[in-house]
Amino acid sequence: MITEKQKLFFEKLKKLYGKDPIPSFEKIAHDFDFNHKNSVWQYFNKLKEAGLIKCVDNRFYINPEEFGAILYSSPVKAGFPSPAEDYIEKRVSLDQDFKLDSPETFVFKVSGDSMSGIGIYEDDMVIIKKQSSANSGDIVLANVDGDFTLKTFKKERNEVWLVPQNPNYPIIKPVSELLIFGIVTGVVRKI
Repeated sequence: MITEKQKLFFEKLKKLYGKDPIPSFEKIAHDFDFNHKNSVWQYFNKLKEAGLIKCVDNRFYINPEEFGAILYSSPVKAGFPSPAEDYIEKRVSLDQDFKLDSPETFVFKVSGDSMSGIGIYEDDMVIIKKQSSANSGDIVLANVDGDFTLKTFKKERNEVWLVPQNPNYPIIKPVSELLIFGIVTGVVRKI
């Protein structure tokens, strides 16, 4: 357990340096307007003991589990109100949970409403895992005859097609070429 002052120091450390390696005590003392680096050393050791700072390859970093939003173990009911519980299960980080820092994962913004039937709307951000194959039923980013589109991949026997999830749009059957660019692994929406 850390004190309130140590918590404030940690939050400032996290805000200034984020996921980068933590700099020298001298640099931190300068950035935090401390007179002596010994003060930094005292805070640093308490944070290390609490597991908030980790050593990786002889460099110190803020524990990756300390980033992201807080996920409560008690779900919020969308029906009738229920008493809230103050139990924190873990932190949720889109970087970690969706592997956004992986070279195989990227995010793009959706244009149009052809996937609205499954809850993917215009201006949503779709998380894509890059891969060149798909299973029937996967939501894919594909290049069809030179144009990119986001649709549900369907395959039966040797026939493949892309299905929109809005009845106002036609099913797409490739004329000459279908390249799967990636599979949707998540959707993020700002409201």
